[in-house]
Amino acid sequence: MYLPESRQPAPIMVMAHGLGAVKEMRLDAFAERFCDAGYACLVFDYRHFGASDGRPRQLLSIKRQLEDWAAAIAYARTVPQVDHGRVVLWGTSFGGGHVMVAGARDGRVSAVIAQCPFTDGLASTLALDPVSALKVTSRAVVDLASSALGRGPVTVGLAGVGHEAALMTAPDVVDGYLPLIPDGQSFTNEVAARIGLSIPFHRPGRALQHITCPVLVCVCDRDTVAPPRPTVRFARQGPTTQFIRYPQGHFDIYRGEAFEEVVADQVDFLDRVVPLPDQGPS
Repeated sequence: MYLPESRQPAPIMVMAHGLGAVKEMRLDAFAERFCDAGYACLVFDYRHFGASDGRPRQLLSIKRQLEDWAAAIAYARTVPQVDHGRVVLWGTSFGGGHVMVAGARDGRVSAVIAQCPFTDGLASTLALDPVSALKVTSRAVVDLASSALGRGPVTVGLAGVGHEAALMTAPDVVDGYLPLIPDGQSFTNEVAARIGLSIPFHRPGRALQHITCPVLVCVCDRDTVAPPRPTVRFARQGPTTQFIRYPQGHFDIYRGEAFEEVVADQVDFLDRVVPLPDQGPS
């Protein structure tokens, strides 16, 4: 929980990460900036990952993660120091798709920010190395069979190189994803393989058509993990959606000048659509 120095209840942002990632992988940097700008932040790990409980570990379930979003939103509305009527959802990568679905389902959030979001599972699957895709699929089938027999998960990697059995194998993945892990932070670079059978059919970008609050989508034009073309198409279909494009790769936006640019744009969006108590609407 990040609470700004303010005597008046501030809007609260609920924040979570992407595919297999945990909150220490630069979400603290974003939350600190939003808190400095006057917004409260609740940052959480999905069940089965990071600081959250859940067995078996490293089980990535879209259904359960969306349930976790609903639970986090409900909790945010009970925090005494914040404005319960103004909840903002912020998600990045796989979490960027989750906030679209969660925002549409909730119907009462004040704004949604989706950063380099996963919006179209088929497009992301087609971006995967074909050999890797075949290996992930075969292990996913074995994992489901193992689960049915009460055995432990059969896993695949999160970040890997071409031809490996991993969910992300583009050339910039290993050098972009793994360095987000702080020194000394415990991290497992694998998940239960069964998620490989669900990703191709998951299209959270469609939810943008049903969101009535303001939405900001931050698109990376050189994204090798969440292809930008379907994201832009979905964003154009959202009646309350605006999008900003950046000449960056999927992992560039977490650090350096790209981070500074995107977080400034996000704070500007917040100041316009969810102004602080001492600000009037712009």
